[in-house]
This record gives sequence, C-alpha cells and structure tokens, in this order.
Amino acid sequence: MADKSDYSRSHGGAALGARLRRASERIDRDGTRVYATRAVRFEQRWYGVLRQLVEQGPMSVGDVAAVLRITHVSVSEASRSMEKAGLIASAPSPQDGRRRVLSLTGKGRALVAELTPLWEAFNDAARELNDEAGDLVKLLDRLDDALDRRALYDRILDRLPKPGGD
Repeated sequence: MADKSDYSRSHGGAALGARLRRASERIDRDGTRVYATRAVRFEQRWYGVLRQLVEQGPMSVGDVAAVLRITHVSVSEASRSMEKAGLIASAPSPQDGRRRVLSLTGKGRALVAELTPLWEAFNDAARELNDEAGDLVKLLDRLDDALDRRALYDRILDRLPKPGGD
C-alpha cells in the first residue's frame, strides 16, 4: 500500500522525475558529507568533468558534455567552479579559438591522487546499493533507451489538445 505521507512514493510512475531528483539529492548529500568528514573541499558536480580529464586528457567543454550526455551549461558551470578552485585550467583551443580546452592543474592531479581511494569506496558502495536495489542501473539504461526512442516532451504533447483545436 502506498504511503500517503510520502507524496512522490504515493504517486508511482507519475512522480518519476521527483523520485529521480530525490534519489540524486540523497546520493549527492551523502557524498558531500563524506568529503566533509575527510576535510576535503570537493563538489559532487565536479566528479564527471574531473574523471574525463583524468581518463581522456585535455578536452573541450563541448566534448566533456557530449561524453557525459549532460548540457554544455552544466559542464561550463562546473568547470568555472573547478577553475576557481585551482583544479583545472582553461585555454583557447589551438584548432578553434572560440572553443575552450580544459586540463588538470598540478593541484587537480594531486587532489585526484588523494581522492582515488575514497572514490574506490564510493564505487564499491554504489555497486552494493545497485545490487541491493535489484540492478537499478539496468533499469536506468532502459529508461535512457526509452527516452532516446521518444522524448518525454513528445509523449506529453501527444496527450495535450492541439492549440486552437477541438
């Protein structure tokens, strides 16, 4: 039986976005708490950008956004914050001066080395949580595939009356 005191849970699939945001916020909040207990200044939103620069080397904002499948704006905001913290540097692309190329600084590489054991613990805990939840990642892959086949935008518009129509 649905818990009426939990609005999102009580609305099932109709609250999909709210449930995903809630889970994301809980995961981010716990991650932030872990960094705080280790006295490390690190923002969760930096992780994807930082991992790409570690694994791929210098990359443009657009390339990072494409690999992570997030918006250019999200990567730009995270990278500006990371640059301000001294973790990355941004320079014009030698091939196209309109594009900015991001690269790790010495401080960024040192932080990665310091955080690698912590990230391994994060990854182990995430795998455990995924297993306990019945392979949620597989279901999220299916959700991504469904959205790739047909965007939520189109699904909603198909259910609305046409403007000026009957």
